[in-house]
Amino acid sequence: MWYLGRILVLFQVHVIHEWAWAGTPTEGAAWLRLQRLADTWHRILLIPVTGGVVVGMMHGLLEIFEQIKQSLSSQREGIDFMGAIFPTIKAIQAAITLGTGCSLGPEGPSVDIGKSCAIGCAEMMENNRERRIALIAAGSAAGIASGFNAAVAGCFFAIETVLRPLRAENSPPFTTAMIILASVISSTVSNVLLGEKAAFIVPTYELKSAAELPLYLILGMLCGVVSVVFKQLVVWFTKTFDLIRKKFGLPAVVCPALGGLGAGLIALRYPGILYWGFTNVDEILHTGKSASAPGIWLLAQLAAAKVVATALCKGSGLVGGLYAPSLMIGAAVGAVFGGSAAQLINSAIPGNTAVAHPQAYALVGMAATLASVCSVPLTSVLLLFELTKDYRILLPLMGAVGLAIWVPSVLSHSSDKEMFEATSPRHGYSSLLPPADRSETDGRRPDADDVELAILEDDYYGSNSEEMLLDELKVSRAMTKHFIKVTPTVTIKEATLLMHDKQQGCVLVVDNEDFLEGIVTVGDIRRKGFESSEDANSTGGNSPVLDVNSSLVTSCLTRGFQYHGNERGLVTCFPDTDLSTAKQLMEVKGIKQLPVVKRGAGRRNDGRRKVLGLLHYESIGRCLREELERWKAIYQREFPAASS
Repeated sequence: MWYLGRILVLFQVHVIHEWAWAGTPTEGAAWLRLQRLADTWHRILLIPVTGGVVVGMMHGLLEIFEQIKQSLSSQREGIDFMGAIFPTIKAIQAAITLGTGCSLGPEGPSVDIGKSCAIGCAEMMENNRERRIALIAAGSAAGIASGFNAAVAGCFFAIETVLRPLRAENSPPFTTAMIILASVISSTVSNVLLGEKAAFIVPTYELKSAAELPLYLILGMLCGVVSVVFKQLVVWFTKTFDLIRKKFGLPAVVCPALGGLGAGLIALRYPGILYWGFTNVDEILHTGKSASAPGIWLLAQLAAAKVVATALCKGSGLVGGLYAPSLMIGAAVGAVFGGSAAQLINSAIPGNTAVAHPQAYALVGMAATLASVCSVPLTSVLLLFELTKDYRILLPLMGAVGLAIWVPSVLSHSSDKEMFEATSPRHGYSSLLPPADRSETDGRRPDADDVELAILEDDYYGSNSEEMLLDELKVSRAMTKHFIKVTPTVTIKEATLLMHDKQQGCVLVVDNEDFLEGIVTVGDIRRKGFESSEDANSTGGNSPVLDVNSSLVTSCLTRGFQYHGNERGLVTCFPDTDLSTAKQLMEVKGIKQLPVVKRGAGRRNDGRRKVLGLLHYESIGRCLREELERWKAIYQREFPAASS
């Protein structure tokens, strides 16, 4: 099931691409580059613009469905079929974006579809956190494994983008089993349905000598710098389009159309930036081996143009991922670096052949850029190793990837918060947080989509993953130990004064041994009709009021609740109860405070337990907000690219 996501997206892209670019050979960009501009300019310019207009119109459709979903959210029971509409529309948007040649990639939408199917399966089966994480991880692994026929890389992709960010590395064995099986099955089915043809033809790798290793380390740092510039451009274009739309009051259709127009204008000079599968990567990997392949200088220009075009498309609201563009940018940067290094060294030392061909550096540059942009170092290393099947690539590959990951952490630490806010998804978000607090973590426009490979973003901050987060958090994190505790001999007046002085809405009543007897809230006192003696005198004795000065707190004490005609005990929770369960208890019973009691010794003391704290309903939202902030800090420190 998971691999169907990628097959569906690729099939849609193929159909739209064949229709939009009918008459263009499979070489695509290479063929366009050799034609007269007067014969092709109208197609290069108008097709991406048309794609942007259609995608923008579908953004408006998504906003309508968003409003419908919010209106139905309070009535929703069981499986959320409405939630399936969003990934479906996004898949169609991605197919239109890529089919019309805009500069993005298909892997992100493919993984989104697999992830959405996994969440749907989790809801139909036992919907616990472990199974939900396992299914999401399996879906993401299958999406990558089927795309590159790289089952091992798919497994590590799931670990890096799902299990590790969700702190689920120690998940049950069935999680690992599901990830492995999903990768193997998706690769196998992809081979059967799509054929065994590789995504791109990998040239033979060569390492002339160990003296080349420093060059690969320099290449890794260069790729890291390129990735930082790339991510900053994505943020800048996102904010610019937001500003334009808000300032001029433009409809949702305009920004993606402008993105398509910008991509078309760049493609007039550099048609290689258009999405054409992996044919453009193939062409770069065979630089110097064919007459039509671009030279080093043209590759340098193409790399810069691809960075700008991809950031422009992503920031404008066009739908797609950054995986494929990262591979192309990395290949171009690596080929330029390798070719330039060979020319410099050969000119300094005539007759020297100690530097490999540019293709070798292009391969390493692909992995280094992918790792730096998408924060998947292990996946990148294993992907290139599986594609080349050459052990000699491991040392330069690991060195370059390591430095490519390190550079952004040094250069972009201060801007990670802006990147996170500019790329957080919104569709399907149903939050416990109040609107003022939610705006801090949800500052993106409604028609935006998540950045590829950042599985945590789309799901971790969505309604399903909010439940996952609450499943993980414990009551001890949100409860307060500052509560009012009184004995049954205290009067209503004394309890009321204590609540007023301490600014509390309830008191907990305990016996002489400090065991919990019950709870009294301000609402309980009012419902019982208690008033002060002065208020009672002012009524002239015409209404039956109770005097707070003489009545004990036990007269309005809540000791339990009725269930099917039977008396049940007071609703409480334990410090190790998850916040999801506590939240459901409070919502079902319609209460705003929940006593937290100590585990153990309940039977020996007739079910009575000692109170440890008090959980307020609003504190659950505060705890969730703090956890979101903690994850921001983690992104800034460990996953800077995943939040971009």
